Order: sequence, then structure tokens, then C-alpha cells
Amino acid sequence: MPQIPLQPVLTTVVGLAGLASALLVLPFRVRKIEENLEPFFLVMGVASMTVSGLWSWPVIMEALKAPIMIGAVPIGIVQVVLVMGLLIHYANAPFSRWILRLARKLGHRLFLFLLIAVFGLLSSVLSVIVTAVLVAEIAVALPLSRKERKNLVVITCFAAGLGACLSPLGEPLSTILISKLAGPPYHAGFFFPLKYFGFMMIPGVLALALVGALWIGPQMSPFARGAHAHDPETPKTVVFRALKVYMFIAALVLIGEGFRPLMIWYISKIPSWLLYWVNMSSAVLDNATLTAIEIGPALALSQIVGIVMGLSISGGMLIPGNIPNIVAAGRLKISMKEWAAVGLPLGLTMMAIYFFILYVF
Repeated sequence: MPQIPLQPVLTTVVGLAGLASALLVLPFRVRKIEENLEPFFLVMGVASMTVSGLWSWPVIMEALKAPIMIGAVPIGIVQVVLVMGLLIHYANAPFSRWILRLARKLGHRLFLFLLIAVFGLLSSVLSVIVTAVLVAEIAVALPLSRKERKNLVVITCFAAGLGACLSPLGEPLSTILISKLAGPPYHAGFFFPLKYFGFMMIPGVLALALVGALWIGPQMSPFARGAHAHDPETPKTVVFRALKVYMFIAALVLIGEGFRPLMIWYISKIPSWLLYWVNMSSAVLDNATLTAIEIGPALALSQIVGIVMGLSISGGMLIPGNIPNIVAAGRLKISMKEWAAVGLPLGLTMMAIYFFILYVF
């Protein structure tokens, strides 16, 4: 990949800052952009790569392959979304009936608590991709209003984003983290994230499950009448959604690479407590890229925990922040504004609580 200049170039800084502002503002202000996030983010990715002058064949190939490959394995996010979507489409009726029976048997609040907690923790071994597909389909099967369905998906995606960090099987952030810390002094292995982040993330997942159960549980009274919102996708819709996911992931690769100079030039100068808040940028940037830039063996363990927690929490605030958000929002047709209405207050509250624990208490 092309080298990044050691000193910031003013035109590049101004250009990338303008693009960052557009990424954060336009999806909320322009309806056409809000309804077409995937092509908008792709345009922003191309623009950021052009402004930073980092176009290269390896970057283009990474953007093309990232949605359909995990490392050298030809199985990626798009295939999982496509195959799982088609399977659930053809098994929609029995799947929905089974979900409703289970929910009635367990009771509303216990069902939702277990749904969020189990999928949040299972995402570390099941992967956030499969988790997001299943959660979205379960939310569709439940007798909830659109608003409550959206709330359930946002909360569960927050939980999955935290839980997925506990193992390299969950998401790229943990894989890169272990790779960066594989040598001395940490000698990070498979269980490194669970050992050092589990005491922070597992209670967070359980707290989110409790919030979801208490907040959304009372809205599920239609169970008593056996009603449920039947919203199956057609095979054509499933394929089209997979293509949109492909475009979104490719766009995030380009955006992460395009903004790399800005992050390298300034992140090293930010104190760790302030970096915790600056990492809210992962709400629109790829948190794996930020992990690769910020994490290194020279950091103290407390700094590493702070960085990872900031990235993991803020990834749930907006749709582009995490893979499960993109997948679930696409299935339920959740707009950026709708996601932010729940994701931003929830994320800021969690950020404040963990900031107090990490840097004050």
C-alpha cells in the first residue's frame, strides 16, 4: 500500500475534514441520501481515497474482496447474508411459529432478556454476521410495532458489538488486536480479549439485555391473541439486500483507508482519556482500521482496554459503525435518523458510564 507522508498536508487535512463533516451531517439532512446510504458511502470512500492520494491496486482489491472473503477463505459477509436470508425465506412460516411459541412459553421479558444476552455473547463465536441476520428475522417475527422492533434491533446490535470483541471469531477488531499484540509483552492469543475485556463487556451485554427486557417487554401484549407481523422477503429482495451489503462494506474499506492519514497524523498526539471520546468516530469509520492504527505493544493494558471499549461501544451508535447494524438495518429498512434516535442516546450513556469506570473510578 502507498506510504503516508510523515507530516500533514494542509489541503489533505482540509479535504478529509470536509468529507468527515459530510459523512456525519448529510445522511441526517438530505432525505435522498438517507434513503440511499450505500451509494453515498461509496462516493465518500472514493472521494476520501482521491483526496488522500492513496489509490493503489491492493486497496482496490481489498475493497472488492472484503465483502466476500474472510482472510483467504472465500466466505464473507455477503454470502452469509444471502444464504441465511434465502434459508429463512423458505422456512419463514415454521420459523415464525417457533419463535412465537418460545416467546409465549418463556414470557415477554424473559424471552427478550435471553434473546439479547444470548445473541450478544454468542456473537463472539457465531460471528456478528450470522447474529445480525438471525436477530433481524426474529424481530420481524415478533408482534411488535415498527418502533419497538427497531428499538430491539438497535439494543441487540449494541450487545452483539460488545460480545463479538471477546474472540477473534466474532469480528475483525479482535483479530487485528491479537495480531498487533502477539509479541512481547502481551503474547496475545485466542483468549486474550476474553481475559482482559470480559469483565467489562459481559456485564455490559447483560445490562443491555435487562434494558431491552424492561423497555420492550411490556409492548408484546399481542402474544395473548397469537398475532404476529408477517413480513417475509422475496428471493429477489434477499439478493438485492446482499448486493447493498456488498456496496456498504466495500465503501467502508475505502473510507477507512482514505481517512488513514488524518488518523495517523493526529491520534498519536491525543491523551488516552480524550482518545476514548475521539473513538466515537467509529460510528461512521471502520473500527478495525482504527484498531490497527491505535493499538500497539508499547501501550499499557489500561490504554488498550480504554481504546477497545470506546471503539466497541461507539460502533453501535449509527448504522455504518458495525457490521450487524448494516445487516439488520437493511432487513428492517431502518433509516439513519431512526437508528440514531436510539443509538446515540444509548451509546453516549454507555460511553459516560464506562468512562467513569475506566478513567475516574
